[in-house]
Amino acid sequence: MNVVTFFHLKEVRWNLPDSELERLQARFPGVRVIAVEDPVDLAVVLPDAEIFAGFYFPRAHFAAAQRLRWIHSASAGIEANLFPELVASEVILTNSAGLHAVSIPEHVLAQMLVLARNFHEALRLQARAEWNRFGVISFGATIGELHGASLAILGAGAIGTNLAQRAAALGMHVRVMRRDPSRPVPGAEAVVPPVALHELLAWADWVVCALPLTAETRGIIDAAALKTMRSSAFLINVGRGEHVDEAALIEALRSGGIAGAALDVFNQEPLPPEHPFWSLPNLVLTPHISGYTPHYFRKMLALFEDNLDRFVHGRPLRNVVDKQLGYARQAE
Repeated sequence: MNVVTFFHLKEVRWNLPDSELERLQARFPGVRVIAVEDPVDLAVVLPDAEIFAGFYFPRAHFAAAQRLRWIHSASAGIEANLFPELVASEVILTNSAGLHAVSIPEHVLAQMLVLARNFHEALRLQARAEWNRFGVISFGATIGELHGASLAILGAGAIGTNLAQRAAALGMHVRVMRRDPSRPVPGAEAVVPPVALHELLAWADWVVCALPLTAETRGIIDAAALKTMRSSAFLINVGRGEHVDEAALIEALRSGGIAGAALDVFNQEPLPPEHPFWSLPNLVLTPHISGYTPHYFRKMLALFEDNLDRFVHGRPLRNVVDKQLGYARQAE
């Protein structure tokens, strides 16, 4: 049984170290693990591969990969793998949902505190060596507190559910939107269906988008959604850039339709230097780092290795993606 690994995604270049290859070979003597570093080599090894692990499977090689039975995505996002040929095939797709359960909720809380305490304005003043206490206090909607504020979380995967518990511990009132509202979320006072989106947005002081990217969620934060939000409310997006109508968000931030926003994901990455986002004083930007943790690849390999053991012994895999829905049901 041949396993091909290929971990390239934009700026990310990673490969299985020799020690990991030797350990996997020892544990699974009937499995041959081929770690590919040069993408040119994929054309040689993929036709004989039964398993592939990486951020995405190269679509151009799919037709030749006649023995392929299982693809594991090294990330939670799997939209790059949902090309028509794969969706229509019998190939199983799993993802790494759940590995961001700590890093992204902590990132979101950090962004909330920056916006609530006007750290972004204080840092601009620091860069100018300017002492302006009133300027920081009065910036935007003025300094606020998270305790007692209302938080709407869109998405109840590992990120949304862990954020709900952490926010509730800070004294926030939390409500969550998920496909199946009958499933409770610890820390949330209410769980609502997608049809209640605008009502939820109108209630919230803070809105966090932590959804998978699907046909239903693409553009979910559009002009109409932004208009239902309070002028004192903040939007945070750690899902996918395509969840937000960027032109509508720019207008809302410039006009005071909402108080501010924090974005870690964008429609175009890297964000072009001429993009209007860079010049908006009530917008905090981070370059798609919310999921970064020094423990990520260790956790991802542990998940993959557990699934490899399940695959070899004919047991059900974890994090199987519903290729029609576009995400793993158990991580909804």
